[in-house]
Amino acid sequence: MQVIDWLLIATVLLINFLAAGHALLYKRDPKGAWAWIVTCLLVPTVGPVLYFLLGINRVKTRARKMKWYWPHWDTDLGHTRQRLQSRGKTIHDFEISPDFHQLAQLSHALSNRPLLKGNSVLPLYNGEQTYPEMLKAINNARESIYLVTFIFDSSRVGREFVQDLARARERKVDVRVMIDGIGEYYSWPRVGKFLKGSNIPFVRFLPPRLYPPSPFINLRNHRKMLLVDSEYGFTGGMNIGARHLVQDPDKPGGHQDVHFRFSGAVVNQMEEVFLEDWGFCTGDYSRRPREKVVRMDQGEAVCRTITVGPNQDLDKLRILLTGVVSQARKKVLIMTPYFLPSQELIGALQTAALKGLEVSIVLPSKNNLPYVHWATRNMLWEILQCGVRVFYQPPPFAHSKLFLADDAYALIGSANLDPRSLRLNFELVLEVYDQQLVQELESHIRAKIMQSRETTLEEVDSRPLPERTRDSICWLFSPYL
Repeated sequence: MQVIDWLLIATVLLINFLAAGHALLYKRDPKGAWAWIVTCLLVPTVGPVLYFLLGINRVKTRARKMKWYWPHWDTDLGHTRQRLQSRGKTIHDFEISPDFHQLAQLSHALSNRPLLKGNSVLPLYNGEQTYPEMLKAINNARESIYLVTFIFDSSRVGREFVQDLARARERKVDVRVMIDGIGEYYSWPRVGKFLKGSNIPFVRFLPPRLYPPSPFINLRNHRKMLLVDSEYGFTGGMNIGARHLVQDPDKPGGHQDVHFRFSGAVVNQMEEVFLEDWGFCTGDYSRRPREKVVRMDQGEAVCRTITVGPNQDLDKLRILLTGVVSQARKKVLIMTPYFLPSQELIGALQTAALKGLEVSIVLPSKNNLPYVHWATRNMLWEILQCGVRVFYQPPPFAHSKLFLADDAYALIGSANLDPRSLRLNFELVLEVYDQQLVQELESHIRAKIMQSRETTLEEVDSRPLPERTRDSICWLFSPYL
């Protein structure tokens, strides 16, 4: 054997062991670490390449190290910016139920952001309600428009947004658009072509590239925010595109969804998140959250923004969701398109149901990702046997993401209950303490339950062997779905 052949073999082995060693040192989940170690060692060359592209799930962001970051608002005066902390404010100073004081303390420790009172939250159902409100805000903008979305279709709806953003740009409004580097490929031609043609400043979040190769192809920015003049903030589950128009005759069978319009000081917390992401993409952290008076009497909602991601925010959503379920006293209502929760959350749901709480989960009966639906079917027995109720909502596909506890707590935003949102995606969620909003969202969920079909443990256990095999195989790959 030639010397060059030995060198080639040695190089391949070295790469395999280096990749396996990296997985051993940096993968936190033992099952995930074992899977990648075995793949790297037993599948030469291909295994390390796959690990490089899909297995590295940590990035570093730097904005939190900067002293101007995390502005805290004095909740009594509403116009004093606190630079370091809320000057002695405690959870008990807010008008939230004492039952949630410990939960509020948990989310404060996780987010390092204060609760802010005096906010208004308006639910918007489907694209028919959401897009006109968003476009109205864009057209009335005077100072700034910040938009981040996972999918920005270049369809009729997307081009209407581009046109209105271009008009705002002509009015000298500070317009900035961020689109995910993979999400942009969900439509063709890519919307970046139209943004560039309209001279709209935009960036792509971790776009895929061949050289130098990107090790973060699996880490996506799944956040959806539109922030206008630091006064209005839109967020929820909706991307921008005709897929969220359920009454569109040209595209029947769209996605049902719920989006939200916020006003009040919490919008500035959302703005901080956008500017951190903008700085991460561009290296430009010079733009600071807007220094302006924010009225604190917009509404009755007490809110907090919580970021989730494979950076410093890793595992925070998993901890928060488990805490919410553990803190609930009467009921937990969940509506999500993708349900592959962590074992910790499964345990919390089991415990809540066994304690006698109502635990109801609403899933789509027809999923746009059938392999996720199949993987979910494989694990439902774990919660059904403990008394958790699971309902399948009829089409059109339900893309809504709602997490309610008791009568006064809602967790809303872009995150699903699957490994991708819990560990791989950059997500944004807002916790809202507001009895009126929770009552409206509960009514929405219960109306959907009335239209849904409840599944049972007997139904899951009686699946034919081919279905059980298919579902089990999909579940096996659930950490990467």
